[in-house]
Amino acid sequence: MKLSILIPAYNEEKRILNTLKKYYSFFSEKFNKEEFEIFVIINGCTDKTENVVKRFGKVRYVNIGKVNAKGEALIQGFKLADADYIGFVDADCATPPESFYELYENIGPYDGIISSRWITGAIVSPRQPLVRRIASRCFNILVRGLFGIGLRDTQCGAKLFKKDIVKDVIGEINTTRWAFDIDLLYLMKRKGCRVKEIPTVWHDDPNSKLNVKRVSIEMFLAVIRLRLFYSPFKFIVEIYNKVVGNLK
Repeated sequence: MKLSILIPAYNEEKRILNTLKKYYSFFSEKFNKEEFEIFVIINGCTDKTENVVKRFGKVRYVNIGKVNAKGEALIQGFKLADADYIGFVDADCATPPESFYELYENIGPYDGIISSRWITGAIVSPRQPLVRRIASRCFNILVRGLFGIGLRDTQCGAKLFKKDIVKDVIGEINTTRWAFDIDLLYLMKRKGCRVKEIPTVWHDDPNSKLNVKRVSIEMFLAVIRLRLFYSPFKFIVEIYNKVVGNLK
């Protein structure tokens, strides 16, 4: 059974080599070379990310040019990948390869499986600042209430799906920005797919420059927009897009 690991990369020249080395070394010990691939989706980088990936030379990559968001890069990756299991992970190696392998080991009869930082057994180091933890939990409550997705961590950047399921869903994705993961999981829920959540090891970047206030507002608006899209009020989103521009 072949495995494809997608890594979206936008200006990741300083971090991606470490990730590629760790992932390739680990998975080359678990699989024959024909049974897995690491597939980097380069998204409009203005740095030397592509050169770094090319010099490494042991992975597949494609430069899709500048697109709107990480979600769009992943959609392109899902369309191009042709493995039995297709998943994705962030370029910063916040999810170590051992934890991603646990997704593969535990997917079993499920259609998809996701890593979670918020269920028993998860290890997050260093511990995130209190304000980020509060924002994350409030966001998850909002998502669970609006979409009925019974998962504790829809935003963790490590997920794995069976090929036929994700190929069927990916073309229907409406949101590629902050609500991409929610859109994907919600579409799977609507199709009766089963998704499992397991604890992960997560190495949080203490130097992250994420603006929690700004991002929280953007994520909130993205979720409201997505909920409207899947409702009788879809026309509001369509009108807004025509007037202001496509927010996908």
